[in-house]
Amino acid sequence: MANCIVNYGFSAFILFVWMAINIFLFVYFYFFYDLGPQFFYTRHLLGSALPWARAPAAVLNFNCMLILLPVCRNLLSLLRGSFVRCSRTMRKQLDKNLTFHKLVAYTIALMTAVHTIAHLFNLERFNNSRQGLGDELSAALSELADTENTTYLNPVRITNLDPQQIPTYFAFTTIAGLTGVVITLALILIVTSSMEVIRRSYFEVFWYTHHLFIVFFAGLVFHGAGRIVRSQQRTNPPHNTTFCKDRPDDWGRIPECPIPQFAGGFPQTWMYVIGPMVIYLCERLVRFIRYMQRVRYKKIVMRPSKVLELQLIKNGFKMDVGQYVFVNCPAISQLEWHPFTMTSAPEEDFFSVHIRSAGDWTDKLIEIMKKVPEGAEGPKLGVDGPFGTASEDVFDYEVSMLIGAGIGVTPFASILKSIWYKFKDSDPKLRTRKIYFYWLCRETHAFEWFADLLQVLEKEMEERGMGDFLTYKLYLTGWDQSHATHVMVHFDKDTDVVTGLKQKTHYGRPIWDKEFEQVRIENPT
Repeated sequence: MANCIVNYGFSAFILFVWMAINIFLFVYFYFFYDLGPQFFYTRHLLGSALPWARAPAAVLNFNCMLILLPVCRNLLSLLRGSFVRCSRTMRKQLDKNLTFHKLVAYTIALMTAVHTIAHLFNLERFNNSRQGLGDELSAALSELADTENTTYLNPVRITNLDPQQIPTYFAFTTIAGLTGVVITLALILIVTSSMEVIRRSYFEVFWYTHHLFIVFFAGLVFHGAGRIVRSQQRTNPPHNTTFCKDRPDDWGRIPECPIPQFAGGFPQTWMYVIGPMVIYLCERLVRFIRYMQRVRYKKIVMRPSKVLELQLIKNGFKMDVGQYVFVNCPAISQLEWHPFTMTSAPEEDFFSVHIRSAGDWTDKLIEIMKKVPEGAEGPKLGVDGPFGTASEDVFDYEVSMLIGAGIGVTPFASILKSIWYKFKDSDPKLRTRKIYFYWLCRETHAFEWFADLLQVLEKEMEERGMGDFLTYKLYLTGWDQSHATHVMVHFDKDTDVVTGLKQKTHYGRPIWDKEFEQVRIENPT
């Protein structure tokens, strides 16, 4: 339980605070519109649909304020890296930025659905009251200020259309209606194209559709300007609703019942989103500046298993182990940026990424790089980053377990290289005294590009009398009969037939309970 609290306690606290604010906003504004005396006549026309429309709107304002912040990766990098006092616990939360982004997005989608459905009921009731289908008070309220339209309660002002067409006419001719339709359509496209099956198989659809957020926020800023939900204003003498609600014919004729005055509330959404929008614009400006900075090629290497290694140089570029960069290739797409973990060490004079063929964009990049003559410059690349991940903390522990699968081994390439350089330089700050490294792959070719690094490390550790420092286990999870036969024939060799390393390759998957138990026994304190 203590470990659980340490690992997830702060996440649970952040989630609890966020949920508490959402619940408070919903409940507060629900009762504000359900019980507020200034909305007495509005509630008479609309019923309970009024608070059900306004309470989600308050929650939407709050979450639309948050939705852009988790994707401001340079802001998060600043918080994580530049502020050295940022605790490890806080950095772990910053690494969960996309999880929080999705959570906020789901909330926006849910509240939009409730808000929209409630307003559809409101529009129907406004229209019915306008057609005289309600009681005497509803008719009187709907007919207020027909001549000047300076003060009114019912926003449906048109009467010379077919009653069935008025809601559609209202939705596409008023500020609130038109922006509401645009916002909802943009949100539907954004949410549906964000499903994992779309994102993985048709990334371009996800990427381009996600940029409808510009339309979403533009519509959001102007949506409240329609002011269709109106409240009663104070008059002198005051309009006594308790006394006057049953005497609409006496309004304006007796002192106790002056004609009630109504006005729409001041639009507030823009005040919630203007700050995050400015921060996001600054974020995009920083990305553009980084995009314009020149990136030079040091080496282009095609590795086995359709893996491309790019060794790149960029002035002023500094990195830590396990960090990643976003890469853009204008020759493929001006707008698409894809993240790749760096496989180089901070001690090297370049930074490298290993890119596996995993979709249209990576396939096109690999094809372009194959055509580049040896020693020549490749196509223009834009690089944004580096950005930090939890892998930076690996040297803060005496014992570390590194587990990677397939191309997911890339952050550990950076870590292992960095360890090698630290040993070469006898770095006194290196606290790590033991590393366990596990790598799982489906096919033998995948080991080839990484085995060279392990061979160098293996030799270096032996020469320094530290052969026990690095324990690595490679697991092959897929093989055929010919491979099994080959292994059996060469079983008694000193080195492994797959990797050429002294450590033999394991077949199948690790039994993790046994692995953890072994680590516990070897490191009792």
